[in-house]
Amino acid sequence: MSLTGKNVAILLEQVYEDPEFWYPYYRFKEAGAKVTVIAPEIKEYKSKHGYPARADLAAADAKAGDYDAVIVPGGFSPDYMRRSPGMVNFLKQAYEQGSIVAAICHGPWMLASIGAADGKKMTAFFSIMDDIVNAGAIFVDDEVVRDGNVITSRTPEDLPAFCREIINALQG
Repeated sequence: MSLTGKNVAILLEQVYEDPEFWYPYYRFKEAGAKVTVIAPEIKEYKSKHGYPARADLAAADAKAGDYDAVIVPGGFSPDYMRRSPGMVNFLKQAYEQGSIVAAICHGPWMLASIGAADGKKMTAFFSIMDDIVNAGAIFVDDEVVRDGNVITSRTPEDLPAFCREIINALQG
């Protein structure tokens, strides 16, 4: 399963959930995709456990049309991401142009912020279920849910199914 020629963006902010960032980062690189880390600024961000990751590109400089998929990891980072107009605008443009937008754990907060939850079947970490439902989503408690170009999962344990579904979507 080669993803050669595919461009994948992974969003980054402080207090990200370690495996939800690093597992897709290496999984998509291994499959041959070009992976770009996008954050509010080009700098280092620390995970929930203090592990550093560095952004390759500032969201304000990113062009949604350059990416086939955008991944939003969880942890508490999505709460910081949605405070950044550049991050929100980048994800919204990717969603509206039909790119795959995939979010895990608390990542669907960003999908709610861009209007991508309305009318979609989605899952997320159980503590944000009310937020997702109030944003118009139909909440489903499954390891991975795909509705059109939106893919969601709940926790790090769901990462294998989450990444498989993104790969399936990228391969058409």
